[in-house]
Amino acid sequence: MVKHAREMECVMYEERSGRSEVVECGLEDEACRLVLKRLRELGEGEFGWVRLVDPAEAELVQLADELGLHPLAVEDAVQARQRPKRERFGNVLAVALKTLWYVDADTAVETGELMVFVGPRYVLTVRHGPVDPAAEAARRLAADPGMLRFGPLSVLHAVLDVVVDAYSDSADKVRAALTQLEDCVFSTSRVDHTEAIYSLKREVREFRDAVQPLVPVLQGILTGPAQEGHGHPPKVLPYFRDVADHLNRTDTEVRSLDELLNSVLDAQQARVGTWQNDDMRRISAWAAIFAIPTMVAGVYGMNFEHMPELGWGYGYPLALGLMALASGLLYRVFRRNGWL
Repeated sequence: MVKHAREMECVMYEERSGRSEVVECGLEDEACRLVLKRLRELGEGEFGWVRLVDPAEAELVQLADELGLHPLAVEDAVQARQRPKRERFGNVLAVALKTLWYVDADTAVETGELMVFVGPRYVLTVRHGPVDPAAEAARRLAADPGMLRFGPLSVLHAVLDVVVDAYSDSADKVRAALTQLEDCVFSTSRVDHTEAIYSLKREVREFRDAVQPLVPVLQGILTGPAQEGHGHPPKVLPYFRDVADHLNRTDTEVRSLDELLNSVLDAQQARVGTWQNDDMRRISAWAAIFAIPTMVAGVYGMNFEHMPELGWGYGYPLALGLMALASGLLYRVFRRNGWL
């Protein structure tokens, strides 16, 4: 495994035997030179896989000049602000895709970026972000060396397979978070979860931005090369078709999550409206109850000189009893109707 200023790794593969060889080039100033030297020495049926992490532009340009990469492709790889896409520069296929992982502690979807350049005798991957799908892809190739018979395309398939599997795992975790949020929304507690719903919806939108553009990219890999005169071996297409099928299922799942979040948000708003109506009914009921004694007290508080009840010995307890009876009757009516 090779370490560069940021990080560089290089492995040479033999297609028929499935053997692999790690190129040791730990000296920072000589890393690119040693890798390029080994790539020039490739024999028949061999190809190299160079993996870079957050490379400097000068470092990538040095490799690009030797590998015949287009300057626009190098610019895309360095800037790392690309939507998933597929382009062909001569005999080099360039695929940009988003890496994605779910952070349980923050209920957040985080994304990185990966550029894959597939040439006749090499694969170059440029990664931005902490998640490394290339490591898992290399492990899968080591576990199934028969895939190496497809040459550099085997690396592209392995990387896509790892990335799409990560999408599926993240979708399951987002679904679990959404289910938990639904339970909170429909619980008896009066807690407004609008902010949490919007936050999860924003994460799902970021998820969609990674998944949806990749669907036509995979379709282009399945159908585009034949139209462009760069046909892939027919035997490798079912493997890419399988990855495309998994991606389509994940895309459908993410769409359904987004729609379900809209429904949960509507339900939350409806519950907030119900809570407000309940509060207004309670306030109105108590206002009506206190209106009776207020009215009676207001009449007797006007201090008119000629009021017959003022000289009656039972006037005061009668007024209090009338206020208590009327208030009690109103309380019973509101309580029976669910206002209190």
